[in-house]
Amino acid sequence: MKYKITVKDQVYEVEIENINARPIVAVVDGERFEVTPESGGQAGDGKAMPSKPVEKKSFNPNQPSLGSKASNQALTGDTQTAPLPGTVVEIFVKAGDKVEAGQVILIIEAMKMKNSIRSLFSGAISEVLVSAGQSVAHKQPLIKFTDLSETAWM
Repeated sequence: MKYKITVKDQVYEVEIENINARPIVAVVDGERFEVTPESGGQAGDGKAMPSKPVEKKSFNPNQPSLGSKASNQALTGDTQTAPLPGTVVEIFVKAGDKVEAGQVILIIEAMKMKNSIRSLFSGAISEVLVSAGQSVAHKQPLIKFTDLSETAWM
């Protein structure tokens, strides 16, 4: 979709490939940018932070990942992540609750189907990282646990 945007009396022609994708890919006067909305911002609310132009790089599947495990919540071993993208419809647990592996902890709706998300761990809930109505991405952290027992389910 093409837009004409004025910033400080300068008019730019901006083409957005998919407003719902994250990061948003925007082509401004022929130059390609990735734009990541600020947290809490929604598509079309004008809250966006442009990043530097996208470099064209070749993909090497044998190259090690640039991200570190310490900075990624999903890799800490005490966090359950979303198995699919969708919208959180209902949450059945809160911080402090004790759960068993295999217990339904929340429901994610994807493509008009409700998917029961079961706990992979037995233990206590430390923190619920999402709320009902929130859209989640694949592998986004959902629930943090404390006092983990053996993973008995799966």
